[in-house]
Order: sequence, then C-alpha cells, then structure tokens
Amino acid sequence: MSTATIAKPQAKQPARGGRRLSLPVLLLVIAGVLVLTSAVRLITGADGITSTGQMSTALRLAVPIGLAGLGGLWAERAGVVNIGLEGMMILGTWFGAWAGYQWGPWTGVAFGVIGGALGAILHAIATVTFNVNHIVSGVAINILALGTTRYLSKFTFENAPQGSSKQSPPIDSLGTFSVPGLSHWLDTLNGKHWFLVSDVAGLVGGLITDLSPLTVIAVALVPVTWWVLWRTAFGLRLRSCGENPVAAESLGVNVYKYKYLAVIISGGFAGLGGAFLSIVASNVYLDGQTAGRGYIGLAAMIFGNWMPGGLALGAGLFGYTDSLNLRGGTTNVHALILLLAILLVFGVAYLAWKKRYVPAVITAAVSALMFVWYVTTDDVPKQIVTATPYIVTLLVLSLSAQHLRMPKADGLPYRKGQGK
Repeated sequence: MSTATIAKPQAKQPARGGRRLSLPVLLLVIAGVLVLTSAVRLITGADGITSTGQMSTALRLAVPIGLAGLGGLWAERAGVVNIGLEGMMILGTWFGAWAGYQWGPWTGVAFGVIGGALGAILHAIATVTFNVNHIVSGVAINILALGTTRYLSKFTFENAPQGSSKQSPPIDSLGTFSVPGLSHWLDTLNGKHWFLVSDVAGLVGGLITDLSPLTVIAVALVPVTWWVLWRTAFGLRLRSCGENPVAAESLGVNVYKYKYLAVIISGGFAGLGGAFLSIVASNVYLDGQTAGRGYIGLAAMIFGNWMPGGLALGAGLFGYTDSLNLRGGTTNVHALILLLAILLVFGVAYLAWKKRYVPAVITAAVSALMFVWYVTTDDVPKQIVTATPYIVTLLVLSLSAQHLRMPKADGLPYRKGQGK
C-alpha cells in the first residue's frame, strides 16, 4: 500500500452506538420541535421564547461555546483530549483585552488567538512529547491560565484609566450590522405572534440582526472545519492520527506533527472564543469571564458526536438556555418546562416502540413530574434559571452518552515507532 492511500477519502463507517441521523430526518426533528415550541408559546403566552431579541442574544452567547467546541473537535480528532479549553479561553480573554485596549479590537482578536495557542503549545508538549495524562495536563493548563492572567492584570490594568486588577479598561467595539430591510421586516412579523410563522421569523431574524463581524467569522468556521477535516488530504491524515496512529505512521504520516498542529489550532479556536467574550460580548476583560464556557464547549462537542454540525446545534442549545437568564428568564423557563414535558412524552413513545420498557417507564414518570410542576406553579426560582445552562449540559450528556462514537485513539498515549 502506498503512502498516497492515506490521502484518499475512505468510505464512511457506521458509528458505534447507533446510526447517525440523516439530514432529512434531522430537519424533520428540528421542524417538529419548532412546531411544538410555537404551540407552547401560544398556550403559555410566553412570546419571549422565540422573539428576535431572544434569538439574537442566544447566538451571541452560543459563539464562544461553539468556538471552544470546535477547538475540542480539532484536538480530539487527532487523538488529544483537551480539557484545557477553559484555560485557553481565559488566556484569549486576557490577551485579547490587553492588545485590544492598546492597539484596537482587531489586533485584540489576533492576540486572543495567539494567547489560546500559547496555552495549547504547553498542552501539546506535555501530552504529545512527554505523554503526560491528557486530563492532568488540561487541568494544569486551566489552573496556570487562571493564575497567570490574575497576576498579569495586577500590573497592566490596575493603574490604567477605568481599569482594576480584575477588569480591563473599555475596548473599542468591532461594530454591528443587520441585513437591511429584511431584518426589520422579520422583526415586525415576529411581533404579530402568529403560529409558527412568527416563530420562524424570530429565529431567522435573530441570525441576521445586530451581528458582529466576528460572529459571522465564527459561524463560517463551522463549515470550514467540516470541509478541511472531511474533504481534504490534510484532514484525513489528521483524523487518522486520532483513529489509529500506528497505521497512520506506517503510511508515512508524521503523527507528532499532526497532533501538534491539531492542538495548536484547538487552542487558537478557544482563544478566539475568549477574545469574543472580552471584545464583543462585554467590551472589557473581567476576572472569571469565561464562567465554565470551555467545559460547556467540550460538552457541546460530545453532544455533537465529534462532528461540526452536531456541535453547532449543541452550542445553539446551550446558548439559548443561557440567554434565558438575561431576558425575562423566569417566565420563559416556566414555559419551557411544559415543552420539555411534551418532548418527554414523545421520548416515551419512541422507547416503547424500541421495546425498552424500563427506560420508557422512567421517562414517563419524569414527564409526569414536569407536567405537575408546570400546572402547580406560575413561576420558577431565579436560581434555577441561572443554573439552567449547566443543568442542560448534564441532561444532554447523560441522554446522549449511549449514542456516541469518539475517535478510537482519543486520549491514548502514543510513541513514535511503537507499532514496530
């Protein structure tokens, strides 16, 4: 077999743990959820759950999560577990704010990417060169990044105008834009509160209203990642390092080089997500600004089964639940309790059809409790609204755990020439 073989796209293998949803089926599921959401909105009167503002906020909150998830995807497709995404995001927030304050927001974006990549280089040296346990190295990166940025802030931001040891001075904005005409028309249509039509208008309107240029770049990186990893020889070689590095080496692939590249790109994505937080989302660096989004990005990647499209859906879900905390969350979350209860009824029917009776009974009991909760209350505690993104993270991971197919060599130690 020649070394050129590794550059040829291989036939897709069926995923372990169940078949992947085809695109038509996935679109049908999304359409069904949208119809149910519209019905719940009419029943509860919670018009905010599909408003243009809600969707726009959800997109803004989903971007850093999605970028962190893309970072995790690149690393793990090459066989390196990147728990250090949170630390790389922290470095991205600080470096982005530091450079953005001095030389402008676009320079800050570039330095945010560099900051995340610096953390990734440390992770790559530890895991690829010295075979340190990937989890241990990632946790160390997170701790190191947190301590380093706090130390640096004391003598860079503390004496700056409007700055402190925990906050940078304000950073100039990258600006925003909306699609002329269409954005206003969709917002008007969303305000009519018609069944389904207004909900679709709110969803689409939120995607084209008050957009930052960096948001457009981040969204475009999802299909770009898919194309590079699944439609180029470079991507095939990189993924082979995460599936079977010994076989890849036997075909002439420099496994160390591809692992290093994947981890550095991973850190760059995480750093870009951090720069988005400090430059776009809030226009200042704040201590603790990432708030666990690196970990949630990792959860979005796992929810998406290590695929860019699924990752984007997961990031959107987490961004949406996070946005409930910012825009009249208690009323909207109360309405979503009813939506979740109805979705669980469909889950019961599916499990029964698959003859998985014990999970079906448990799901039915949870659905009944959700219905009782909705009927017997008019609101939900603010604390639950605040915790909603993290609750959703745990639920999604627990429910999707049986249908995942991670790269076969993900997290496994590798030494050059070990197959000889």
